[in-house]
Amino acid sequence: MALRRSRQRTVDIWPGFVDALSTLLILIIFVLMIFVLSQVFLGHALSGREEALLRLNQQISEMAQLLNLERRTNEDLRSNLSQMSGQLVEAQTQIEAMSAGNRQADQQVAALRDDIAALKALRADLERQISERDRLLAQGEGRIEEQERISEQARAQAALLRQQLDALRQEMARLADALDAAENVTAEQKAQISDLGRQLNRALATKVQELQRYRSEFFGRLRDVLGDRADIRIEGDRFVFQSEVLFASASAELEPQGREQLAQLATALLDIARSIPPEIDWILRVDGHTDRRPIATAQFRSNWELSAARAISVVNFLIQEGVPPHRLAAAGFGEYQPLTPDSGPEALSRNRRIEMKLDQR
Repeated sequence: MALRRSRQRTVDIWPGFVDALSTLLILIIFVLMIFVLSQVFLGHALSGREEALLRLNQQISEMAQLLNLERRTNEDLRSNLSQMSGQLVEAQTQIEAMSAGNRQADQQVAALRDDIAALKALRADLERQISERDRLLAQGEGRIEEQERISEQARAQAALLRQQLDALRQEMARLADALDAAENVTAEQKAQISDLGRQLNRALATKVQELQRYRSEFFGRLRDVLGDRADIRIEGDRFVFQSEVLFASASAELEPQGREQLAQLATALLDIARSIPPEIDWILRVDGHTDRRPIATAQFRSNWELSAARAISVVNFLIQEGVPPHRLAAAGFGEYQPLTPDSGPEALSRNRRIEMKLDQR
């Protein structure tokens, strides 16, 4: 037979506080997880920024070297141009001197003029190279300025990330302190709850012992009233009626003999109930059981329905005899809680029964 555990209505002042502490711990753990993830992401971001700064510095160094090389090349070209200009002036002076001389120097003059033309062409080419070098130099300086600006932005972002990381570390330390304080409070609350649980268990055990005393008295009264019958017996904390005492086969209608027996039971129960203290919230539980043979009639489609109907019939009769309805409960178990697994006639008869138990809510 399935036993029903007793329930005690008590006022517990701690569950709400413990729930609040549990919610706080969950929030703290969540914030710590967010902080850890933020540290990971910030670490990756800072690492990427530092690598980018290194690459930018390398590029700036390379471009600075190229600019220095271009400057030296331009200075060399300007030096060559200055030398060519001096040579050109010297050649023109010689031409003028030779023109004022004699005609024999015409061939030398023509050669000098060719040299002058070649020098002018070379001069033009050198000037073009210088202009190109100046343009490349200007572009290089612009790129350096841009790279320096980007580098400054990266340094500012890195400094901001470091500030945020420091703030997160401070917040983590604060949360750790709060967590330690909460754990200390929780330990104290657990100790108090444990003490309350022990007190509750002691009180419950006391109530169970009191109910056990009244149950024994109730069963003793029933034994005196009903007599020493084989079909009405006490098994553990239950008073057992064989179904044949109360009902006809496949019926949930109480027989006259069964009504007489139950009337005596109700009288004994009401007499005992007057002496039970009001703080003991007792209840008489009525359980219906059948044998394993299946039933399928117009009234009952299964043994579940037959066992439940018989238990309800007993409860209704006890209510008519004056037992308060709130002190009664009915349950049907069908054939699924047998006293013996055998299938002989005696075993089947033993399993067909009504059990009553004086219990606590």
